[in-house]
Amino acid sequence: MKRHLITFLLLLLSQPSWALDGNVLLAEIDRRLQPESYEMYRKLINIEPDGDRKEFVLYTVKKGKDNVVALFLDPPSEKGRSSLRQGENMWLYIPNVGKPLRITSLQSVVGGVFNNSDLLRLDYSTEYNASSVVEENNQYIIELKAKNRNVAYDRLKMWVDKKLKVPLTIEAYAASGLLIKTLHYSKIKDFGNGIVRPAMLETDSPLYKGYKSVMLFDGIKARAFSEEVFTLNYMSRVGELRQ
Repeated sequence: MKRHLITFLLLLLSQPSWALDGNVLLAEIDRRLQPESYEMYRKLINIEPDGDRKEFVLYTVKKGKDNVVALFLDPPSEKGRSSLRQGENMWLYIPNVGKPLRITSLQSVVGGVFNNSDLLRLDYSTEYNASSVVEENNQYIIELKAKNRNVAYDRLKMWVDKKLKVPLTIEAYAASGLLIKTLHYSKIKDFGNGIVRPAMLETDSPLYKGYKSVMLFDGIKARAFSEEVFTLNYMSRVGELRQ
């Protein structure tokens, strides 16, 4: 009996922690996608059913679990605007407007299928708990449940590359069970300093038939920032971080 117990414990300890705990796997996925505090550049492309395209270039920085700010660099009509997220609260700064404006996670300051929650995304492990993990061929399938009602999507179903530990496909659902959108990660790229992850994210939605939005990532690297960067008073000065 004792020998069987020892064998069981050895087998248990030999299993990687993420095989036993979906939340450990989810935290590892977050760190594979980007450092906890970082800067990066993104191009957003909104594609309409008739083929018309609108493009945006953003410089984005994040600190810890709750703070993200994105600065618009292009097109010229949007240059100087910035969006700030502090936990569940979001603001939009527009030059020549008196003060930052409150915005919501389900709105979109760029239009298209990506909403503000997608643009100012926190770590998945910050907003979701893993309710189940299943191995299937070379992938993990993780069911995620929002930690509270303020999260943009009530539930996510995530397909993860088993070797790289990065998402491949994510389905986002409302509390009613309605599929809101599907996110497709692709084009694995080595960004340096151990960051090997998808460089492209595409999304489509049954609610926006014929529309598609694409996000291209570049220049992802770890960087430390002061708390001041993620305040309302700093929104007009985010561009100074690029100097």
